[in-house]
Amino acid sequence: MLLRLLLFRRMFTPRRFILILSLLVGVFTAAAGLMLKWLIHQIQYLLTHQFDVEGANWLYLLYPVVGIFLTMLFVQYVVRDDIGHGITKILYAIARKHSRIPGHNTWSSVFSSAITIGFGGSVGAEAPIVLTGSAIGSNLGKLFRLNNRTLLLLVGCGAAGAVAGIFKAPIAGLVFTVEVLMIDLTMSSLLPLLVSCVTATAITYFFSGTSTIFHFELHDAFSIDRTPAYLILGVFCGLVALYFTRVMTHLERFFSRFNSRYVKLAMGGSMLSILIYLFPSLYGEGYDLITLLLNGQGDDFLSMFNNSLFYGHSNLLLVYLGLLIVFKVFASTATNSGGGCGGIFAPSLFLGSVAGFFFCNIWNEFNILELQLPLNNFALLGMCGLMSGVMHAPLTGIFLIAELTGGYQLFVPLMMVSVCAYLTIFIFERHSVYSQRLAQQGDLLTHDKDRAILTLMSMDSVIERYEDEQMLTVDMSLGKIAHCITYSNYNVFPVIDSGKKLIGVLYVDDVRHVMMRSELFGSLFVRQLMKPYVARIDIDDSMDVVLKVFTRTRMWTLPVVDRDGIFLGFIRKSRVLSIYRQMMADYSND
Repeated sequence: MLLRLLLFRRMFTPRRFILILSLLVGVFTAAAGLMLKWLIHQIQYLLTHQFDVEGANWLYLLYPVVGIFLTMLFVQYVVRDDIGHGITKILYAIARKHSRIPGHNTWSSVFSSAITIGFGGSVGAEAPIVLTGSAIGSNLGKLFRLNNRTLLLLVGCGAAGAVAGIFKAPIAGLVFTVEVLMIDLTMSSLLPLLVSCVTATAITYFFSGTSTIFHFELHDAFSIDRTPAYLILGVFCGLVALYFTRVMTHLERFFSRFNSRYVKLAMGGSMLSILIYLFPSLYGEGYDLITLLLNGQGDDFLSMFNNSLFYGHSNLLLVYLGLLIVFKVFASTATNSGGGCGGIFAPSLFLGSVAGFFFCNIWNEFNILELQLPLNNFALLGMCGLMSGVMHAPLTGIFLIAELTGGYQLFVPLMMVSVCAYLTIFIFERHSVYSQRLAQQGDLLTHDKDRAILTLMSMDSVIERYEDEQMLTVDMSLGKIAHCITYSNYNVFPVIDSGKKLIGVLYVDDVRHVMMRSELFGSLFVRQLMKPYVARIDIDDSMDVVLKVFTRTRMWTLPVVDRDGIFLGFIRKSRVLSIYRQMMADYSND
């Protein structure tokens, strides 16, 4: 079978073969997205279609816990691996695993997120499908034994196709891959990414129609006199995005303190169930509320109170919206940290529409600048602002919202809100929720080619491993040292204790003057000839840290140890620079 695949690959030039694979990635990713959306819809309809709209429904207290529990069992006994945060997992795979994503991610995220969201989990289906698409690209590349650079491109094709397919937004899919996954857009990568985007979008169009995800009719065109409102909305969205990011980070740290899955389930499930019981709009992705805010008029907006304790209290509209802004992040984090599976695409869109609508109501209520603003337009603009702020991706926010809603007539205000939101949050947070943890660990790939290459360089590729007989102990005699030096090509040797922990180093230059004096073979020992190491490298250090240590110590060879101080090998500066130059040449030739 493998031989047939390799023979099939040789029938095409490399560029044509990549285009064929990018088309296949688009097809499979679109199919996965359609399957996921269908499953979510069927589960939600089955569970909630008989609910009474005029009051609270106690089953909201049960469904989310059941969904998270079923997801947890599915992951624990079927997948038997950590599914992880979708986008973060992709970024880590690109930076540290040569773009290799486990095969189960081609299907596991689809089913786990369908269960979670269908039962009410307040998260989105988009990040899981992006991980699915990237996994499809990665595993197709592994199947045909393609190199790491091509695997990276196919991972990008999968992510681009996923966003393009599930949102019917081909341009946003392309921009997302460049902005969020940090994949450089070169002439050789542009066409495969476009092929995946167009293919996934066309297939989604074929099965679900060419209408946009959110119906939106522009009743009030762009007006230049509203510019102050657009700019202030952008700042407001940036602050809400900052609140969302900070609270999510702190809540995830809180949940991480508990080792028991069942404790996390009890805490996360309880928090989510109570919030959904009080605010049914938090159930699932929340797309119904987004559609309402984009198209509702007058009393239409009161339907957001359906199934809740707020039903019939029209005077509490702003209070309800404000509470949604406050508690959406709690519901989303409780879902994932409790054991569910989902992303923050949909929560960002949901929160953005609510924030924009809330802002516009407050503005109109106080008649600021004696200017009345259109509610629907500002709900749309708020989606763009939150998406740009939370994801640190202003271009993705602009094109995604324009394609999601067909609101191209508001392109200029979309740009204003997006840029202001991004600049506002960037003052406080340099990285998005996806890349924050990886940036702290030095595992984040960026558009800075120098840093990108250092990030892609693995420690294993530069470490020189030593055999046991090439390691010295303090009580070894000069005779044994001479024997080791004679039968090896190294000019530096580690000195270890009985547990293989590094004690010091011995340089050949330091023993050369006595190495041929046989009368000293039994009287000189390693302890008399060794030197303490100037510095050592931890196996978890990034390559950026390694080069900084080389620069600071002015050494050309440094020992590497694990977390317990056990010797693993040496790193030579010449080898690091040689690999760096080769990788830089590969990038430049692209």
